[in-house]
Amino acid sequence: MEELDYLANERKSAKFDVEAMKIVWAGSQQSFEISDRMSRIVASDPAFRKDNRTMLPRKELFKNTLRKAAHAWKRIIELRLSEAEAAKLRFFVDEPAFTDLHWGMFVPAIKGQGSQEQQDKWLPLAYRMQIIGCYAQTELGHGSNVQGLETTATFDSETDEFVLHSPTLTSSKWWPGGLGKVSTHAVVYARLLINGKDYGVNGFIVQLRSLDDHLPLPGITVGDIGMKFGSGAYNTMDNGVLQFDHVRIPRTQMLMRVSQVTREGKYVQSDVPRQLVYGTMVYVRQTIVADASCALSRAVCIATRYSAVRRQFGSQDGGPETQVIDYKTQQSRLFPLLATAFAYRFVGEWLSWLYTDVTQRLQANDFSTLPEAHACTAGLKSLTTSTTADAIEECRKLCGGHGYLSSSGLPELFAVYIPACTYEGDNTVLLLQVARFLMKTVSQLGSNKKPVGTTAYMGRIEHLMQCQCNAQRAEDWLKPSVVIEAFEARAARMSVACAKNISKMPSPEAGFAELSPDLAEAAIAHCQLIVVSKFIEKLQQDIAGKGVKEQLEVLCSIYALSLLHKHQGDFLSTGSITPKQASLANDQLRSLYAQARPNAVALVDSFNYTDHFLGSVLGRYDGNVYPKLYEEAWKDPLNDTVVPDGYHEYIRPLLKNQLRTARL
Repeated sequence: MEELDYLANERKSAKFDVEAMKIVWAGSQQSFEISDRMSRIVASDPAFRKDNRTMLPRKELFKNTLRKAAHAWKRIIELRLSEAEAAKLRFFVDEPAFTDLHWGMFVPAIKGQGSQEQQDKWLPLAYRMQIIGCYAQTELGHGSNVQGLETTATFDSETDEFVLHSPTLTSSKWWPGGLGKVSTHAVVYARLLINGKDYGVNGFIVQLRSLDDHLPLPGITVGDIGMKFGSGAYNTMDNGVLQFDHVRIPRTQMLMRVSQVTREGKYVQSDVPRQLVYGTMVYVRQTIVADASCALSRAVCIATRYSAVRRQFGSQDGGPETQVIDYKTQQSRLFPLLATAFAYRFVGEWLSWLYTDVTQRLQANDFSTLPEAHACTAGLKSLTTSTTADAIEECRKLCGGHGYLSSSGLPELFAVYIPACTYEGDNTVLLLQVARFLMKTVSQLGSNKKPVGTTAYMGRIEHLMQCQCNAQRAEDWLKPSVVIEAFEARAARMSVACAKNISKMPSPEAGFAELSPDLAEAAIAHCQLIVVSKFIEKLQQDIAGKGVKEQLEVLCSIYALSLLHKHQGDFLSTGSITPKQASLANDQLRSLYAQARPNAVALVDSFNYTDHFLGSVLGRYDGNVYPKLYEEAWKDPLNDTVVPDGYHEYIRPLLKNQLRTARL
């Protein structure tokens, strides 16, 4: 068929080694091999079928997810998979489930905040899934403001127990995945009260359900919070509500690595610094950034392949119509997203290194890099998830009307992904946290405390406030030094401007509240600089494979210059570039689109996603779109009968004029 031949020709036009690019995308040869093997194991197993997911009613959908999770665990045991392999297999099953919170939050919380004794007791049970855990922090009335949580844990010195209680409706735990119907245990965050004194929010390991019959334990009210946005999507997950009515747990079930309560009721800070708690947060947020590149690359893969298959307009003398991907308007919307997927992949790799580095420093009682790492991961979590959510929707639009079909894979991908913009920190709140760190950095510039890590550029503040961009020709925008200086100048000048404006306000807090939109923009500029700089650093490494580095250089330039074009107002208003230089950058960007065009399909092939994982008729590897769209239509339950249910009750009387006109 034409589409099949055409995508084959697209792949022949690639000017780089696709297999080598697959390894670059995966991060290493070993990572590629694990990912490739796990994706094929899942794709070849009928038990992991998901093409009917959007058509299932909620109860059946949830039960189907339980079956898949159990089957995945069975396969993990049978194949004796390593922790890394098991994580990849669950990833390719591609269905939000209680296991996400068990492995992604419950286990890390105990590892990060539990004492050695607690880890020895609880982790073996969790690793064997003899208990299933979730992470109960967010409440009906409080999410981002963790310090405002209302659930209480009152110490009873007579019985050596904590009494957990939900004093208000708004103190109900709300949203934890896995809580609604599955979890037997939870790490619960509550206000610690001893003799009437409030010691702030602490974590507790709480059993919720009987391990014999799964019924809630006395004093515990627990259930599912209801249907969420989208068909299928996150409705496979049992997000829950939880209330405590004076539930007692042993004192030893307070997470005690950082602080503890003695038998006598004394609150004691351990030798382990409280900052270690942030280590878990850094870990979770760096995984979210990595997930952003995965979700974005899926959407881009679908949109790119379909853009190469779809033809509209431009037919001359009966010849073929123009491929949609050849329209400059399509390229200007699609190729920056393709470049962004790679940019987020590489910044995710760097964050993984950063987490390891911070962890090692913390264990050696070195906390010097923690504030910067915390701000960095918070900002990148916000930037990458917001951009990815918008990008998935943009990819749906790039696929025209067919992108609205569930069989395109894009509506469900969007519905599954968008919660990332609010969980683990609302994105706007996180940007303001970054802004506070930037304001503190600016305030210390005159002291001996030099900016570190991703804020090191602030140490050259005098130069960055005065420097002039030296791009004289369009090609100058291909020079990393020119690009980096423009992004550094913009970020530095926006931060300094905010600091100056805050200083004119009655108080710093009043200034922060009044200028919060500007501060959020300054935080975005800083985070975009980080991503651009890490992409450029990636290009300075040894990269094997014919033409691979050259293609990455094209993508890096597209990413940077598309951001410059989108945020042109910031660059111009801060004087970081001139209008003429902005015009030159745009000229160069158009040229880069032309260079990316012959390689587009091969570049998305390098993500190495199976058709099963993509779950999209439009993004099929073979390009056989139209027959498959037609075939999928007939699978809908509405087509089970030729004459629809309800015909005799409603349609026939209408057609036969048997419905009486109602009098108003």
